[in-house]
Amino acid sequence: MSEQHGATWPTAIQATLHCLTGCAIGEVLGMILGTAFGLPNAATVVLSIALAFVFGYGLTMRGVLKSGLAPAAAFKVALAADTVSIAVMEVIDNTVVVAIPGAMDAGLASFLFWLALALSLAVAFVVTVPVNKWMIGRGRGHAVVHAHHHH
Repeated sequence: MSEQHGATWPTAIQATLHCLTGCAIGEVLGMILGTAFGLPNAATVVLSIALAFVFGYGLTMRGVLKSGLAPAAAFKVALAADTVSIAVMEVIDNTVVVAIPGAMDAGLASFLFWLALALSLAVAFVVTVPVNKWMIGRGRGHAVVHAHHHH
């Protein structure tokens, strides 16, 4: 069975690692800021999600802008390429962090805080890989980026 639009497992893993990079930067920064400023857990999660989208889209835009796309067009590519992947990753990783007792309140110096954050991103990666493979196979998600640049 041939895989459409380059929807191989290695391609899906690469796309998910790209997504994970932006999500992890935003997620970690949001958790650090929320924890450092003593924000309520819900506000910390919202901040983390918002920053994950900002950094996820930003990394994709950086790559497609290099191909000569105008900023508005690059933003549209980022939206098409990353929205579902980032959303899935954020739902999973925030659910995991919130579900681990005491993780959100543990503080930045706590091993529990960092372990929960690392575990949440690992689980989100594993869940998001098949989602990205499915989307790439349909010419969506990260497949949109490949029309503008190559990794």
